[in-house]
Amino acid sequence: KFPAMKMLLSLIALLSAALLTSAAPPTCYSRVLSLSKEITESFKELQTSKAVDSCVETLPRLYLDIHNYCVLAKLRDFVAYPRCDRVLEVSELKEKARSLYTIMISYCRRDLVFLTDDCGALEDPVLPPIETS
Repeated sequence: KFPAMKMLLSLIALLSAALLTSAAPPTCYSRVLSLSKEITESFKELQTSKAVDSCVETLPRLYLDIHNYCVLAKLRDFVAYPRCDRVLEVSELKEKARSLYTIMISYCRRDLVFLTDDCGALEDPVLPPIETS
């Protein structure tokens, strides 16, 4: 009797289902992965920023691989680094690193699988080659 109303209700149901599936909470693994990528990118930006204090050059390297057990020590060392606390960007980065460490050792402790414990790989990472066109 009311085909337009049925069509509208079907559309609303479909959109609601789509919203519910895309609003699924992140897993521990996906949260750790995204936060580690965010921290690595922020560190790269910090290193290339012209407006940052010279102490940034002395910061420990911060390449993170959450599949490497040594990442926990890397995060601890970075957060505990005594210099650069007066630089807002460094303080914010240390806070993100502290959050990642906490998530990894407490909330996600049983969900994470470390594939290696090669600490050298975090110091001198082998990055994929940059494609040129």
